[in-house]
Amino acid sequence: MAAATLSQNVGTGNNSMEYVENLNMTMMCKDCKEFPPNLVEEFSSGDMVCGSCGLVLGDRIVDTRSEWRTFSNDDQGTDDPSRVGDGANPLLNGSQLTTTIASGDGSGRNRNLYSAQNKSTHDKATKTLLAAYKEIGAHCDAVNIPKNVSDTAKHLFKLVDDHKAFKGKSQEALIAGCIFIACRQCEVPRTFREIYALTKVSKKDIGRTFKLLEKFFASDQIRASLATGVVRSEDAQYITTTSTGARDLCLRFCSQLGLKNPQFVKVSQSLADKVSTVGDLAGRSPLSVAAACIYMASHLFGKPRSAKEISLIAGVSDGTIRTAYKYLYQARDQLIENDWIADGKGKMSNLPVS
Repeated sequence: MAAATLSQNVGTGNNSMEYVENLNMTMMCKDCKEFPPNLVEEFSSGDMVCGSCGLVLGDRIVDTRSEWRTFSNDDQGTDDPSRVGDGANPLLNGSQLTTTIASGDGSGRNRNLYSAQNKSTHDKATKTLLAAYKEIGAHCDAVNIPKNVSDTAKHLFKLVDDHKAFKGKSQEALIAGCIFIACRQCEVPRTFREIYALTKVSKKDIGRTFKLLEKFFASDQIRASLATGVVRSEDAQYITTTSTGARDLCLRFCSQLGLKNPQFVKVSQSLADKVSTVGDLAGRSPLSVAAACIYMASHLFGKPRSAKEISLIAGVSDGTIRTAYKYLYQARDQLIENDWIADGKGKMSNLPVS
């Protein structure tokens, strides 16, 4: 509200009084109309209140005062988690409370400061970890692997780096092994062939590195370190993984083939569990067994997928799928349950001979 104030101008010997308009905006109580206004800021409720009559003149007032609240009493350790600075990254070493000098506009002075700061603060170990984390994240994003798997793989790699294990071992092979183990720990297993296609590390090197890492993580000293990590485990310890079976692959393959109905997954997984009763399929690759089971389930329920379509998803040739399916077809009477074909759900007549 604009108010008129009285100002005094001093002339050349004569004092003159005149009114000068005040253009400043002033909040004033419309009932009391006091000037200067008697206003009170109630930060607890976020209101601006007239101190004379109690009329609320504004709400949602932002508290601009300093915050002296501390959370140290709630902390279990000795650190004081005050609201200052960025959150600590458990995947990096050091206090991480460093100042980074940007390269700026590219002038000579800025470049010299940037170069000197990098040499003095950024150690080689941190650079190696950051490069490895970036590579792990890129590999996982390339095939839509969940973030928890990526975080687990990074934590496993950091344990290997902290203990200075496997010196002289290729970093690409260690990254491939950590991703492979992390997928199994988080129950989204991948095969050696899929990790090879992702990282270009040979299946032989992946298998050899995997065995060394399994033995390393299973040791007592590393179990204690994993207890505070992000590895998924009910008892906060490393669980030795088992080989990837055909049942574990059926869910992912069905989803990628557009077989969204749960019955396709259920039937294909049941067929994969019964494969052990078919002697001719013993020792077959889980990829080919899972592909053959999905091939049979899709035809059984009238949503057929060709062997060529399944081969593109499973990574095996269509001839291998047809060969494995022939053994399933020969044992169809003992593999297919009555509930699957009851009430016209599935029809045995839909199954192709080959």
